[in-house]
Amino acid sequence: MTQTSLAPDPRRMASTDAIRVAVSTVIFTVRRAPGEASARLMMPLVRRTREPHEGLWALPGGWLDAGEGLDAAASRTLAETTGLTPSYLEQLYAFGDVDRSPTRVVSIVYWALLRADDVDAQRAAHEAAGDAPENVAWFDAGAPGVLAFDHNEIVSYALWRLRNKVGYSRIAHGLLSELFTLADLREVYEAILDRRLDPANFRRQVENSGTLIPTDRFRTGSHRPARLYRYNQDVELADRGPLSPSAAELSTLGACPPETVAGGARRPSPESSTS
Repeated sequence: MTQTSLAPDPRRMASTDAIRVAVSTVIFTVRRAPGEASARLMMPLVRRTREPHEGLWALPGGWLDAGEGLDAAASRTLAETTGLTPSYLEQLYAFGDVDRSPTRVVSIVYWALLRADDVDAQRAAHEAAGDAPENVAWFDAGAPGVLAFDHNEIVSYALWRLRNKVGYSRIAHGLLSELFTLADLREVYEAILDRRLDPANFRRQVENSGTLIPTDRFRTGSHRPARLYRYNQDVELADRGPLSPSAAELSTLGACPPETVAGGARRPSPESSTS
């Protein structure tokens, strides 16, 4: 009779002990560059200051601490590397190909959303405090260039997830102010989907969706006044299932709940992104 030993294999233990876990985040915002007619989906990247891939741009991230939860690590590493606190944070995927890094690294990747005005406010607060993060720049999410490690693949997957989710949820609100016009909303959809949408069809679809509530306020300017809308708060920003953290849990992690305007961020450190 053949007996199966339950003793651990020392060779396997040695290889397992060498595995490290990192947490990275793809954070999206919609911004219009000076002189540009259309807004674009943008994301912050961190320039690597050490090998491997020294000098290349990478997703913000860092190592998972032994006593730290994944959501907390995502919020912490994002704040440390970019100085940003997102309005929406969700786990995306685990990337663990054996050859994705010179050493054995598994990356737990999150994706996050942040409104453009919150980006400006948080950056201004850090600049005023003299602790603005270094080696950070904003890139077109659809054309970021060659990134370190497998981060191009990660960004592509995050874009795919966002573009699919915008079709069946109100996730776009994570990129909008509390009050917005239908033109503002269409601009966010066009930036996410990277294509123009017919204004009349778009208006009809969103007004019939039950997710928008018209207000009695208007935005005035050179054109005729445009009505301001808000989202129906009874409709979830996005259904993340039974494991979705509560608003209280999100606030302890440093990520704002979907309906809260993000304010302030934790003091960044000079660390660059891991794999």
